[in-house]
Amino acid sequence: MSHCAKTWRPQEFGLVELSKSHLAKKADEISAAGRQAAVRKDWARVSRCAHDLKRMLPREAEGYYLLGLSQKGRGRIEDAAAAFSRALDLDNRRYDAAVELAFLLVLLNRHGEARNLLDKYRPALGNSPRYLDLAGQTYTRMSLHQDAWDAYQHADRLQPDVDSVQANLASCAVYLGKTDVAKTIYRKLLAKHPKHQRNHYELAQLQRASNDDHVRQMMDVLDGADPDPAKNIYLYYAIGKELEDLERWDESFEYYLRAGNAVKSVSDYDVSEDVAIMDTIRSVCSAAWLADAPSTEGTARTPIFIVGLPRTGTTLTDRILASHSEVQSAGETQLLQMVLRRLGGAEQSRQITPAAIEVAAAAEPGLIAGQYYEAIAYRLGEAPLFIDKLPENVLFLGFVAKAWPDARIVHLRRNPLDACFAMFKQSYFRFAYSFDDLAEYYLAYDRLSRHWREVLGNRVIEVEYEQLVTDQDRQTRILLDRLGLPFEEACLRLDSVAAPIATASSAQVREKVHTRSVGKWTKYRKQLAGLKQRLEAGGVITE
Repeated sequence: MSHCAKTWRPQEFGLVELSKSHLAKKADEISAAGRQAAVRKDWARVSRCAHDLKRMLPREAEGYYLLGLSQKGRGRIEDAAAAFSRALDLDNRRYDAAVELAFLLVLLNRHGEARNLLDKYRPALGNSPRYLDLAGQTYTRMSLHQDAWDAYQHADRLQPDVDSVQANLASCAVYLGKTDVAKTIYRKLLAKHPKHQRNHYELAQLQRASNDDHVRQMMDVLDGADPDPAKNIYLYYAIGKELEDLERWDESFEYYLRAGNAVKSVSDYDVSEDVAIMDTIRSVCSAAWLADAPSTEGTARTPIFIVGLPRTGTTLTDRILASHSEVQSAGETQLLQMVLRRLGGAEQSRQITPAAIEVAAAAEPGLIAGQYYEAIAYRLGEAPLFIDKLPENVLFLGFVAKAWPDARIVHLRRNPLDACFAMFKQSYFRFAYSFDDLAEYYLAYDRLSRHWREVLGNRVIEVEYEQLVTDQDRQTRILLDRLGLPFEEACLRLDSVAAPIATASSAQVREKVHTRSVGKWTKYRKQLAGLKQRLEAGGVITE
C-alpha cells in the first residue's frame, strides 16, 4: 500500500472519454463538478451529482460511477460495489468502474472475481496511471505481487516520480526480493521528504545498520516532530531496530518501549477478547467433537497449514517447503477465518467471535473445505500440495483437522521470550504492544497449543525454530519425511528462491539462514524480567 500522500487530478478519476452525443452539456458540467468534489473528498457533493446524472441520463454509466465513488468514500463497500457493477452493465468499456469494483471485491473477500475482472480490463489501462496504481494495490491485496509490480511499473512509466506510486513500487520490490531496488526508492523518497517517518521505518527494516548515520538522521527528525508520541510511532520502531543492530541494547529497548506505549495509547484492543476466543475454541473443539467428524475422502489439492505465533519461523518454513517441486505456497491468507466468520454469522466483524466459533463448529466440515477451496482457487497452480501460511490459523486447527482428513499441519515453536520480544519489536501485532497483554495472550495460546497436542496428537508436526536454524539440513529432511515428501536439494538453497514473500519478515527471510536471533532476549534480560515471571507463573518454561 501507498505510504506517501498523492492528490490525483480530476481527470484521472477515469480517463474514459465522455461522448457528447450521449451527454448533454449540463450533464458534462455535473460530471465535472462531481469529479472535482471527489478530489476534495466531498462525498455528499459527489452523491448529489451522481443522483442528478442518474435522473437526467438513467441509461448512462457516469452517474453510477460517481455514486460508486461517493459510497466508497463513505465506507459503504457493498453499496459502492453495486454502483460500479451497474456502471459496467451500462457501459462495459468503463475500465475505471471495473478497477474500482475489483478493489472492492477484494475487501469483500471475493478474490477470484476480482482477479478475473482485473485480468480482463488490464489491457485497457494503458493511459491511466491512477487506475494502474489502483490495480497494483488490488493485486497486492490478493498477494499477486508480480502482477502488482507490472502495474506499478507501467503507472510509473506513464507518470514518473509520483510519490505514492514510488512507495508502492518499493513495497512490492520487498515482497519480490528486490531489496536493493526498494532501498534505492526509499532513499530517493527520503531525499525529497526527509521527515517522512514511514519511509524511514521501511528503510530501517531493509538494512542492517553498521553505523549510526541513519539513527542520527531519524533522531533529528524526531527532535523537530510533533511531540505527541502517537505521531512518532514509526520513528520509535525504526530507531529501536537500528540501535539493536548496533548492539546498543538498553537504548534500543527504550525506543521499542516508547513505540509500544504510543500504539497502546491510541488502541482500543482488549486482550480479554482474544483470550475468550481461544478458551471457547478449547471448549468447543473437544476430542468428542473431533471424533464426530463424518468420513470424507481426501482431495486432489492437499493443503499444508503452517501455523504458530508470528516471528517463530513460519515464513522460513514456508520457504523451505515451497522450494519443493510438489509444493506451492499460497502465502498468508485470511480465507479460512473468512469462511468460519461467514458460517458463524460474523462475516462483517473485524475478527471472529466466541459466538461465531460455536455456530461454525456445528457446520458441515465439507462445507468449510468447499468454501475455502472456492475462495483460494485463484492462487493455486498445478502442484499437488499448497501452503496456507497464516500463523493465526493455529487457533483453528480443530476445524482444519475435521474438514481436511489429509491436510498437513506444521506448528512452529520458539523460545517463549525470544518469540514474545520479537513480536513486541514490531508494529503489526495488536496483542504485543504491552507486556501485560503479551503475557495474557501467550498464556492463552500456550493453553490452546497444549489442547491441540492432546486432541490431535500426531496430526500436528511440531518444529522448533532453534533446531531449524541451527541444523537446517537435518531438520529439513525430518520435516519432509514427516510430510511424506522426498528430499530435494532445492529446499536448502533458500537465498535463491524468487517467489514473493509478503510478511513482517519478508526482508529478513531472504538472508541465508542464521542463528543471530536465537537467545536474543538475553540481551534484554533486565527489561524482560517481569514478562518472564508472568510466563513462568503460568506454567511456561522460558529457558
